[in-house]
Amino acid sequence: MSTDKQPSIISILPLLIFVGIFLWSGIYFNNFYSIPSPLIALAGVVVALLIYKSTLKEKIQIFFTGAGNSNVLAMCVISLLAGGFSFVTKASGSVDSIVNLGTYYISPAYLPLGVFLVSSFLSFATGTSVGTIMTLGTIVIDLATQSQSNISLVGACLLSGAMFGDNLSLISDTTITSTQTMGAEMSDKMKANSKIAIPAAILTMIILIFIGNSDVQPAVSKATADFDVVLILPYIAVVVLSLLGVNVFASLFTGIIFAGTLGIIYGKFDFLGFTTNVYEGFMSMSEVFLLFFFTGGLATLVEYFGGIRFLMNGIQKYIKSYKTALLGIGALVSSANLCVANNTVSILIVSKISRKISTKFNIAPRNGASVLDIFSCYVQGIIPYGAQVLGLIYLSKNTINYPELVLYAVYLHLLLLLTLGYIIFRSKKTLLEK
Repeated sequence: MSTDKQPSIISILPLLIFVGIFLWSGIYFNNFYSIPSPLIALAGVVVALLIYKSTLKEKIQIFFTGAGNSNVLAMCVISLLAGGFSFVTKASGSVDSIVNLGTYYISPAYLPLGVFLVSSFLSFATGTSVGTIMTLGTIVIDLATQSQSNISLVGACLLSGAMFGDNLSLISDTTITSTQTMGAEMSDKMKANSKIAIPAAILTMIILIFIGNSDVQPAVSKATADFDVVLILPYIAVVVLSLLGVNVFASLFTGIIFAGTLGIIYGKFDFLGFTTNVYEGFMSMSEVFLLFFFTGGLATLVEYFGGIRFLMNGIQKYIKSYKTALLGIGALVSSANLCVANNTVSILIVSKISRKISTKFNIAPRNGASVLDIFSCYVQGIIPYGAQVLGLIYLSKNTINYPELVLYAVYLHLLLLLTLGYIIFRSKKTLLEK
């Protein structure tokens, strides 16, 4: 959707206000979630409804079209199910058992590295970063808490691993979207992408070994062996179902029923207690649910009234060569991602202009697709209002510090640096069509 009018700085103003309030409140109160984030998003929506030139009825209709988008609603439902799974597994004793198992067999000093490896494998196998974070988040956070680890560091390792698969997996939405829009074969894109992503992952593992887990107290390195393998089965079931390609909705729902059944059998709660825990889990994610809803509507308003096109027009002026073309494609998708907070949608938004730029400068489709995917995943992984960061923050009950989370997201920063190096220093023959 778009209007025929020439976009101006006004078209991007609601988004700038949303991001500006978010940053200001975080810096001023030393807490990026001091003001409820849905209210900040709502402020951006109100500004959009006031300044955009159209009837109020039409603007509200556009807002609800975006808020009711299938991708937005999918994230909302995933967050609810993740909250329900978290509360039921906690009440049934599954979380305590797997935390005790993990801290007993895994040295806390290697917890960050282990989390990065496990989340990288799961996200690559399933192709979803949000699903990976929601699947592993509760357990990882509890493991970090019980072992007195730096929770922001461990959370960053989960975030980094989740984005590894989101970027590289053949079944990831971003891989499918970027290859289809750029006319590239998925296998070719994966080969080109892996030349950057795998070295970044290896360097990350080396850095995590040297960083270690300096905050761990020696006294907790030997944890209790008090765990019940049966109570761990619901979590294993969710992971296995995810690896088998079962839809994240079905796997989380199965996990809730499985954990609830065990909780009733073990006498942790009765049926009414089970339903209460599920509902309380849903309610615990109400804030992130509302944020997804409001930002979905805000993003659609900004796009409809020319905000994305305004950014595109500004970036295209600086594209003069095949290298600046690749950098320009990265800047385009990054700007779109800042607006819509969804890496798949941001790729779709800039797909037509990106393909035109790629064709004009004879850039190999595999490289254009890789740049689209990498830059969108990098921005998605660090913005404070993205589904991945929000999921981690809320699952940790705000114990994860956002600036530290971004600082410790080593893999993401290495991925960006290696991509820039690849574009700037690789030969013309490598970057262009043969």
